[in-house]
Amino acid sequence: MDSQPIRLLPRRLALGAAALSLLAASLFSHVASAEVNSTGLAVTDSEVTVGILHSATGTMAISETGSIQAERLAIEQINASGGILGRQIKVIQEDGASDWPTFAEKARKLLVGDKVATVFGCWTSASRKAVLPVFEKESGLLYYPTFYEGLEQSKNVIYTGQEATQQILAGLDWVAKEKGAKTFYLIGSDYIWPRTSMKIARKHIENVLGGKVVGEEYYPLGNTQFGSLINKVKLKKPDVVFSAVVGGSNVAFYKQMKAAGVTSAKQTLLTLSVTEDELLGIGGENMEGFYASMKYFQSLDNPNNAAFVEAFKAKYGKDAVIGDVTQAAYLGPWLWKAAVEKAGSFDIDKVVAASPGIELGTAPEGYVKVHDNHHLWSKTRIGEVQKDGQFKVVYESDLIEPNPFPEGYQ
Repeated sequence: MDSQPIRLLPRRLALGAAALSLLAASLFSHVASAEVNSTGLAVTDSEVTVGILHSATGTMAISETGSIQAERLAIEQINASGGILGRQIKVIQEDGASDWPTFAEKARKLLVGDKVATVFGCWTSASRKAVLPVFEKESGLLYYPTFYEGLEQSKNVIYTGQEATQQILAGLDWVAKEKGAKTFYLIGSDYIWPRTSMKIARKHIENVLGGKVVGEEYYPLGNTQFGSLINKVKLKKPDVVFSAVVGGSNVAFYKQMKAAGVTSAKQTLLTLSVTEDELLGIGGENMEGFYASMKYFQSLDNPNNAAFVEAFKAKYGKDAVIGDVTQAAYLGPWLWKAAVEKAGSFDIDKVVAASPGIELGTAPEGYVKVHDNHHLWSKTRIGEVQKDGQFKVVYESDLIEPNPFPEGYQ
C-alpha cells in the first residue's frame, strides 16, 4: 500500500475521515489480533500502541521538541487515513530528560511494561547507545531520526537520519572544493557523536583532502562559555571551523562568536548540528552566511515538502520551523506503516524482515529507500544560513547509498 501523507483536514472533513477510519477498523476487525500479533504486543482489534521517547526537558529539548511534533503529526495523519491494518495508533510518550540512564529506564518501561509495537525516539548517540541494549534484549524496534557517526548496525533499529559518509565526508568534500579549504578547526560537544564524527573528519581531512587540523576542542553538554575557544580560533585563523556543538549550547556559541567579530565575512564555518530548530533560539542574524551539511532543509522546493510544511504549521503555528531531524522523525511512522502492511503483521521480526527495500516517494526530502543495513538512501545538501532563520540550499548531491562502516575510517 502506498503510504502517502495527507494534509491536515478542515474540521468537517476530519470528522468524515474519522468516520471512515472507524469503518476501516470494522472491515479489518475480522483479522484477529492473534494473526497480526503473535508476540504479546499492545495490539487489539481496534488499536495499536506505540512509544515516543525524546527529551522534552533539559538541554536537548531545543533539538528534540521538533521530533516529537513531527512524529505526532505523522501518526495523526495515518490515523485520519484509516490507521494501520485497520487499527488506530495510540501513543505513550516518555521524557528522556536529556539524561542517558533515564532514556534506558523509559525504554524498558515502554517495551516491557507497555509492550509497545515500536518506539520513535532518541536524538543524541549517547541516548541511542543507552537504549540499544534494552531494545536488543527485549526484541523491540526503534526508529532513530538523527544524523549520526555511523559505525553501528542493529536488527532492532531503523536509522532515518544520515550516517557519516552521507553528511560528514560529503560536507568536507564540498567545503574543500568550493572554498579551497586546507586548514580546519574541529569543535564539538563532549560525547560519542561529536568525538567519533571528528575522528572520522580528521582522517578524511588528513588522508583524503591533504589538509591539516589546526585545533580540536570539546565542551560539556549545556556549556555556555566559549570565550577561550573563540580566542583560539581567531589566533589560528583556520580556513574552516567544523562544528558539532549540540543542543542549547549553540545559542551561546554563535551569539558569542558574533559578539567577538567572528562572522561569515571573516570566517567560513560548516556545522553538522544546527538546523532550523536550533536557529530559532540562536537567531539567523547570529549565523548568517555560515553553512550546514544536512539532507533536509525547510526551504526545499518540492510538492511533498510544501504539503508537509503546510500541515506542520497548521498544527503547530505559523512560526513553527522544521529542521533535518524533525523531517527524519516524520518519516519514522510512515516507514513503520509501510513495513507493517508489507508484513501483514505487527510482530517485530516480521516488520524488520519486511523493512529493507521499502521506498517512500512521498518523503518531504524527496525520496528515500531502506537499505539492507537499516539506513536510508538519501542526498546530502549544503545550506547557507539566512537572516530570517532559514537556509538557502547551495549544493545537492545525487542519492547516496548508506555505508555505516566506511573502510579506513573505523
